[in-house]
Amino acid sequence: MLAVGSAVVRAGARRVVPRARHRQALTGSRLAPRAGSLPLAAVRALSTTSARSKEASSDRTRAIIIRTLSQIGSRREGQQYLSYFTSVSSQKFAVIKVGGAILTDYLDELCENIAFLYEVGLYPVIVHGAGPQLNRLLEEAGVEPEFEEGIRVTDPKTLTVARRLFLEENMKLVNKLESLGVHTRPLTWTLTADYLDKEKWNLVGQITKVNKEPIEQSIQQGYVPILTSMAETPEGQILNVNADVAAAELARALEPLKVVYLSEKGGLFNGETGEKISHINLDEEYDQLMSQSWCRYGTRLKIKEIKELLDTLPRSSSVAIIHPSDLQKELFTDSGAGTLIRRGDKIEVATEVSQFSDFGKLKETLLINREGLDAEATVDRYIDFLKGTPFKAYYDEPYNCLAIVLPPGPDRSHATLATLGVTKNGWLSNVTENVFNAIKKDHPQLVWTVSQEDENLSWFFGKCDGSIVNDGSVLFWYGIDSVEELGGLTKEFRASGQAMLGDSNLEARLRRAAQTSSRNLHAHASQVRSFSTMARRPQWGRGTAVAPSIVGSANRAYSTTTNPNPPLGKKNASNDVPSRVGLIGARGYTGQALIDLLNTHPNMDLRHVSSRELAGKKLEGYTKRSVTYENLSPDQVGELEKQGAIDCWVMALPNGVCKPYIEAIHEARKNGADRRSVVVDLSADYRFDDTWTYGLPELTKRSEIYKATQISNPGCYATAAQLGIAPLVEHLGGTPSVFGVSGYSGAGTKPSPKNDVTLLADNLMPYSLTDHVHEREIGNGLGSDVAFTPHVASWFRGIHATIQIPLNKTMTSRDIRQIYQDRYAGEKLVKVVGEAPLVKNIMNKHGVEIGGFAVHSSGRRVVVCSTIDNLLKGAATQCLQNMNLALGYAEYEGIPVM
Repeated sequence: MLAVGSAVVRAGARRVVPRARHRQALTGSRLAPRAGSLPLAAVRALSTTSARSKEASSDRTRAIIIRTLSQIGSRREGQQYLSYFTSVSSQKFAVIKVGGAILTDYLDELCENIAFLYEVGLYPVIVHGAGPQLNRLLEEAGVEPEFEEGIRVTDPKTLTVARRLFLEENMKLVNKLESLGVHTRPLTWTLTADYLDKEKWNLVGQITKVNKEPIEQSIQQGYVPILTSMAETPEGQILNVNADVAAAELARALEPLKVVYLSEKGGLFNGETGEKISHINLDEEYDQLMSQSWCRYGTRLKIKEIKELLDTLPRSSSVAIIHPSDLQKELFTDSGAGTLIRRGDKIEVATEVSQFSDFGKLKETLLINREGLDAEATVDRYIDFLKGTPFKAYYDEPYNCLAIVLPPGPDRSHATLATLGVTKNGWLSNVTENVFNAIKKDHPQLVWTVSQEDENLSWFFGKCDGSIVNDGSVLFWYGIDSVEELGGLTKEFRASGQAMLGDSNLEARLRRAAQTSSRNLHAHASQVRSFSTMARRPQWGRGTAVAPSIVGSANRAYSTTTNPNPPLGKKNASNDVPSRVGLIGARGYTGQALIDLLNTHPNMDLRHVSSRELAGKKLEGYTKRSVTYENLSPDQVGELEKQGAIDCWVMALPNGVCKPYIEAIHEARKNGADRRSVVVDLSADYRFDDTWTYGLPELTKRSEIYKATQISNPGCYATAAQLGIAPLVEHLGGTPSVFGVSGYSGAGTKPSPKNDVTLLADNLMPYSLTDHVHEREIGNGLGSDVAFTPHVASWFRGIHATIQIPLNKTMTSRDIRQIYQDRYAGEKLVKVVGEAPLVKNIMNKHGVEIGGFAVHSSGRRVVVCSTIDNLLKGAATQCLQNMNLALGYAEYEGIPVM
């Protein structure tokens, strides 16, 4: 259990079952996915005795896993869901329905994803159709397909063609999977049926029985079962059955965790807005959804059929409608990819302890994983505390999730999320997100805290509107426009941090909770999958918490230790004094742009500005204080670092110049610097140094930037190109080529042909035609080779990149644009547009525009265009994003968003 405010977090233990039996026989051991790590490629290689086969298998597995992990939000998410899926018997993992069009157009993607599941010990039951192929064959044979009420009328001639076709398609899928090292077993006649209506549809079947035994035996022996959507009567007559119906009947028999319908569209869509429906919670939304004017025809029927199916399955089961290339993203990430449909649970509300529907379950939820002889007594005291305190509680009927919000009052300036407790079943469902949505409806403003050491900080950052840091805790809020609105809460938070972290006395903390609960905000994130009915699932909800007064030490609900040498800026982030900034190299255009941003930033104070050429002159344009340019030497910078006088150093120097300053800072830290500052380097000097964090927040994990003390700011071209290519990395069919053109400000202030406006007039100047440092940077960031050719033009600022991207499969412009919109949904500084973006529209803007998405007639190459202001998001704005994150402020503080 975790703690937010007054709460504890719990996550139930998860059982991991052994991998396939055939692996046990070959290796002599029981191989199971280990908690905390994905299976190594070498495990797959153990299944063969040939050295050559081992090498080929290892390479194949490595390629599949790398490609799959590129879709996963974090390694932790993959590990969490792997443990979830392997917590049940193998045949209860998933039933996957594969349509005929998928076998024709997306066979490679489908098989690679199934191979990945096989490699990590998961064995889906696959049932496929072949409708489009059958239509084509019948047309070629001169037979007009006939449908009645949407069901194919199947006469003997049609059935003869269909039977041969289904067996061929089944073998095609089997052979492809076997070539990838997946052991498969085609199961042709496991479905028993009777005539649906012989008079109307002739040889069409209604499934009456699923023979589970061959399916279960196949999986137990290490084989993936592949079924066709055909059945036979008890008398042996073969009948045609609908593949969706076959999948549903298989699900009813096997009761899997997941029922997956692979779809070219990738999900269900809102007929009015055109947005993909990310999640449907049937208990809460079914009636309202079915009353919508746009919910009709195929969409209405599909939702109705899925509800009827889920009503017959355990509540832990869910249905996903996804594109075949997104299978792993849907299964192994919190954000998902397609449309996820669950029964869900309705959310109950209580404002008095007596209103809880089941007092026993309430105590059980608070007691989960709580150890110690006084556990129950402590929970009783907490409940007594609630009896005398106004609150509003939100919970589901089984008490898988419980949240308690304390309203504003004499000792609380804002509504406080004091308790958020989630059981194991709670994090396996969407109930946490449903609870939080209910909270947001009632509380337009909310505060809560999380441990600074929490590995899921980026999730909370994605949910909040702002944050501050103090002594190992982060105070988050939403619905509050500025720190000033928090009033005395920031001072209380600052004053309470050290006392709370150092106080292990439960009784003292309980009394403090009763007196000033706004001070008792400690949380540690658990692993809770969140869902949303929005077009994109917001990233919040992993935290499960209960009052700090009932946190058990075994649960590690909060950390009693802090970084012995934390960044000074992070301690300063919650103080009334803004973070102190030192800028080395202020003469250039980027330095000036950063000064302008710092001048309006509410929590940054520019103290030292160093420029050899301008030393002694007054800094113009900075109104917070009078600042004079200095010519700081590396030794002087080291001395300031040793004194703890600067919270953040920004190195705005040319490439190859800042090393002495960095060495001086490192030396100061060795020789007595009390606390470490944050260093952000704008040059290319440390972009390939693994000891530095690469600061591209939209692609680098924000939690890594948050914890970093050394950040390498990406290059302008590299930012535009990486953001322009990243969503398609998994679909690359060759080396992308970037044709970039920059305004002459990119050449700096030092005179050169590249910033000579006379030479550039009516001209376009190519330079560094190969091996430009940004070429290496782009490739390094994407994990793929990239060709890059830069040019300079006659305008002052702004970059345009035209990017040619070869594809490994046929795709449409609409598909690709949707991929980009999904990837950058919620990113305030990335705007996905339809047409190719223009430089003049990005000048003086703080983000990136990406558009074009023109697909070649072959469908295997797309042209994507990306524009960026090289002085802002290409340098100064991105620098400020990194400073905000590393110093503990809201990421976009002081940045006018797009």
